[in-house]
Amino acid sequence: MTAGPQLALAFDHRPSLSGDDFLVAPNNAEAVGWIDRWPDWPGPALVVCGPSGCGRTHLAQVFRTRSGARSIVSADLGAAEARTVLGDAPAIVLDDADAMAGPELEQGLLHLYTVVEQEGRTMLLTACSAPSRWPLALADLSSRLKAAPAVEIGPPDDALIAAVLVKLFADRQLRVTDEVIQYALARMDRTVDAARRLVAAADSTALAERRNITVPLVRRILGGTADGP
Repeated sequence: MTAGPQLALAFDHRPSLSGDDFLVAPNNAEAVGWIDRWPDWPGPALVVCGPSGCGRTHLAQVFRTRSGARSIVSADLGAAEARTVLGDAPAIVLDDADAMAGPELEQGLLHLYTVVEQEGRTMLLTACSAPSRWPLALADLSSRLKAAPAVEIGPPDDALIAAVLVKLFADRQLRVTDEVIQYALARMDRTVDAARRLVAAADSTALAERRNITVPLVRRILGGTADGP
């Protein structure tokens, strides 16, 4: 019996820019609801925050697909005029917005926010925490970002990571047992990125050794005792 559809069917699938599906689960459902509501947001900006590995960057990919948004990094804020950064995109995504530092970048983001607001565009910012916890020195920027809706994505639970593992293996047309999924789940980091790395390593190892993906193989990948052929 394969692990598979039984776990995955509990979640809604959303296509992303990369071709992967975004799995909707209790930890991210509120954030997904905001993305689904676009462009009917109460203001020009939305902040999606959560710990590393929670899926906020992946959700930003879904938003880019849905909205046609342009993606920028903090360095773009000080390198060009706001309208040049925006181009003709209806929306913009700034990942890791809480990592920016310095007056030039803060001023650049304030100018960008102003243009977005004036021209009826929208901005999605991702971060580890809500703007109320960002060390912003520019009062005008701080007040605007604190007024924007901030929705948190919690850490993925066991059910979500199990479903992600099942789907990642299925995407590669690999059949694995429930035992493999449960073994990996009990020993791996609870992040989507860790799941991707594990599945990629299992696929390449199994292909190189011309063998099935088994618990002993996964044990070896995760740093356990080496297994036999």
